[in-house]
Amino acid sequence: MVVKNKIVVTGGSGRFAQSLKKTRCKYKFIYPTKTQLNIMNLKSIRKYLNTTKPQSVLHLAGLSRPMIQHEKNINRSINLNIIGTANLVNICSELKIKLIYFSTSYVYPGTKGNYKEYDGVLPWNNYAWSKLGGECAVQMYKNSLILRVCMTEKPFVHEKAFANVKLNFIFHDELTKILIKILDRKGILNIGGQSRTVYNFAKKYNNKVKKVFIKKNNQSNFPLKPFMNLLKLKKLLGRI
Repeated sequence: MVVKNKIVVTGGSGRFAQSLKKTRCKYKFIYPTKTQLNIMNLKSIRKYLNTTKPQSVLHLAGLSRPMIQHEKNINRSINLNIIGTANLVNICSELKIKLIYFSTSYVYPGTKGNYKEYDGVLPWNNYAWSKLGGECAVQMYKNSLILRVCMTEKPFVHEKAFANVKLNFIFHDELTKILIKILDRKGILNIGGQSRTVYNFAKKYNNKVKKVFIKKNNQSNFPLKPFMNLLKLKKLLGRI
């Protein structure tokens, strides 16, 4: 029998998890080490979840930045972000434990903006493809929640910011406050902040940040309009 409000968190050493550890709420978050819960090993996952009996698993573990590593080492990207996630889906479905998966807003094409949760997806880099690969496995398990997130660390770490790329950056500490309010939901949910250019987001916190522009059809394929529609999130939070 699962223990109510107990949530196992993979990727406990990551940037967002460090912010989550500072959050006080009704949920009891448990952060296993990679040795205690190895997402590449089905037996390891089964043993740990059978022992702890959580209500949910919050899956943060995976390969993220720098983005270039997903181009140079696709095996590692596939293993950690796709196969590791599929392993968790297999065991969570077997043990009837809810799975909450952190995906990315980058799964959307980024050509028109204002993407709703069930708009078409078309990742524009290997990182996003790897996260969408994980989503495919999670989608097959109905007791799940997929969060398409657009987040960054505080303070804004870059000296330059795009003035013609519009998205939904939100800081980790702000995201934790939202997360604890929607953990009981299922399906797919866009999560982020106000839709604005990266420069307008950054200059609010660092007036020394320099404005740069990215050209359409640039070599990096970085889209100009990857921003999401957050109406569903706002309704859940009771803001409208």
